Amino acid sequence: MSQSAKTSWKALVKDAVELRRDLHRQPELTWAEQQTAATIRERLTQLDIEWRVCAETGTVATLNPKAKGRHLALRADIDALPIVEDSGVAWSSETEGCMHACGHDGHTAALFAAARWLKQHEADLPGPVTLLFQPAEEGGHGAKKMIEEGALEGVDAIFGWHNWPAIPYGQAVCPDGTVMAGNGTFRIEVIGQGGHASQPELCRDPVLAGSALIVALQQVVARRLPPQQATVLSVTSFDARSGVTVIPDRAVLEGSFRLADPSTRAVLSELIESVSQSTADAYGVRCEVTVYPRYDATINHSNEAALYRQALLDEFGDQALATQVAVPIMASEDFSYYLQHIPGAFALIGSDDGDGHDWPCHSPKYDFNDALIAHVARVYARLVGAPLPTSK
Repeated sequence: MSQSAKTSWKALVKDAVELRRDLHRQPELTWAEQQTAATIRERLTQLDIEWRVCAETGTVATLNPKAKGRHLALRADIDALPIVEDSGVAWSSETEGCMHACGHDGHTAALFAAARWLKQHEADLPGPVTLLFQPAEEGGHGAKKMIEEGALEGVDAIFGWHNWPAIPYGQAVCPDGTVMAGNGTFRIEVIGQGGHASQPELCRDPVLAGSALIVALQQVVARRLPPQQATVLSVTSFDARSGVTVIPDRAVLEGSFRLADPSTRAVLSELIESVSQSTADAYGVRCEVTVYPRYDATINHSNEAALYRQALLDEFGDQALATQVAVPIMASEDFSYYLQHIPGAFALIGSDDGDGHDWPCHSPKYDFNDALIAHVARVYARLVGAPLPTSK
């Protein structure tokens, strides 16, 4: 039986929760979301929603394409992370070393709940609604690839969201301007001269130099950048493995940075390079520095952010925007690509209900709060001008 037939709101939400847990059991990594994509496409077909492949494992579908009103897009990300799950939930990952530790399974299920509801009210939509099921958000630049393959063609504005365990359930943030930071990573290879641990004077120790370099880099933000520009720089890896009596020839440092102001990227990248080279010179070693740009800051457009905030207030009540969580959040999102092309807005919606949904994203103990699915589906319905279910 086609799922496009009328379904009660309660049954629709129940089905979406079951879908979320099924997706959680079978997570797939960035650019490898083959079964996830197959499930999405099969369900869209069952809903009598036309779809097309976009960006390999991505899918684009449109409702009421001939409607005359503003063409809006709604986006969900579908990929998982290389993390061993330790949540203990009954629907834990069945894929070794891979889990939905960021809630993309929930984002996908919420968009499906919205899709099913909107399909039942397709004739009432004032304008076309495009559904984007995007792969490769976790560092794979999936949004960029979706755009390159025409996902935004004809779209006037786009909306997306992310669950956020640090925000109380029933509250959200959706500011004008920057909501999430841009990011980048770096790799520094320190090249010295190894030798016997008893003769350091004959060596050029990359471990010592690397240690000094860590201290110097951790002071870049505090002493070289204005405090008004929210920035984070973290050295996250130091690899200089050797024998216990051997000073190695090389050490490798890696790390990450976050920035709220896109103009800071060039300055910070130059500082990482110059501080590294100066410190290496001081310790008689060489270094090779590579800086990898990742995502730019996610910057909301004010008109769309205002519409989103009103939808959140209508859904959650007067306290919806009362959270004390500061923005921008210093995590990053490739939704930034969409907002560089067309107007739109991105919200962070709280999941911490005091019942175990406070584990941070990317934790092996994380699990998505299924109660958000119905809320977000209704928020999406509000944003696109669809009728709302008569009860929650």
